[in-house]
Amino acid sequence: MSDAKNRFQAMVGHRLFWPVAVLVVMLAANTLYRPGFLTIEVKDGHLYGTPIDILRLSAPLILVALGMTLVISTGGIDLSVGSVCAISGAIACLYISKAPDQNALGMVLTALAMAIGAALVLGAWNGILVSVIGIQPIIATLILMVAGRGLAQLITEGQIITINSGPYRAIGLGHFLTLPLAIFIALAAALLVAAFTRRTALGMIIESVGGNREASRLAGIRSGRVVFLVYVVSAVCAAIAGFMMTANVSSADGNSAGLWVELDAILAVVIGGTSLAGGRFFLSGTILGALIIQTLTTTVYAMNISPQTALLFKAVVVIVVCLVQAPAFRARFSRRRPGAAPPEASPQRQKEQVPA
Repeated sequence: MSDAKNRFQAMVGHRLFWPVAVLVVMLAANTLYRPGFLTIEVKDGHLYGTPIDILRLSAPLILVALGMTLVISTGGIDLSVGSVCAISGAIACLYISKAPDQNALGMVLTALAMAIGAALVLGAWNGILVSVIGIQPIIATLILMVAGRGLAQLITEGQIITINSGPYRAIGLGHFLTLPLAIFIALAAALLVAAFTRRTALGMIIESVGGNREASRLAGIRSGRVVFLVYVVSAVCAAIAGFMMTANVSSADGNSAGLWVELDAILAVVIGGTSLAGGRFFLSGTILGALIIQTLTTTVYAMNISPQTALLFKAVVVIVVCLVQAPAFRARFSRRRPGAAPPEASPQRQKEQVPA
């Protein structure tokens, strides 16, 4: 009995237990409300269903959240990812719209390369402001958040750029091995980031910079270069997410593309267990957080919650999730349960208070 209790406590104390539990509860609640919620069908050789849609729609958020995880782990924040999504999508769609053959694969790859190049410049801009000039991350990225949205509208000239490109549309709506291609793109990005941060010393270096930048500098780590790198990676991840967002609708809107995605990404990172103060980060937790956010969004639509209360409902659920997985909150709640002994009444506490 004691061993089973210890195993259960260890399982509950695992950092991924509560995100997984919340995701399972949300899926179960949706299934009770709509019995066919988890139904998956095969049509024309492709898998379709609400779970597949959740995975496909989570892909852009997973990409943005992966980059945000690295930035937050250094003690920073990147509020410009939504604007980078809009800019990259606008550049790619503008180039494709002016091409004589929008289905030419080489032309689409050129458009993607141009947009990625622009994202590298934008990420380098953020990195220089934070690591070289020393501007606070929230201010430095807020500059690009505002200016970048205006730049996206300048690129589109305030219009919605519509395209009809099969190869570009495949980024968001294409299929591979019966599953949406966007899932494989997000999975490849996650594996690539995990390989560089968990199979090399880069991850430990990032965590050391976030934990104590001055100590890491004294240890010989060039923290400025690390901070510069994570902002560049964040911008590239946001650019790829921008391709998915615009490919889903075959158009680029500089005003609405990627709007508020930075907030969802931050929530996904926090739900996944990464501290906003910097230090250790958890990529698997971030992916779970992104799935929770998208499942919550799907739940709002499935339950026909009015747009006026949808955001409030979403905020309440996110607050509950964050509180449930917070160790300090759980410890305080457990002490207040009826019959629970207060800390000062415990035998160990009494033993400590006995004078030697």
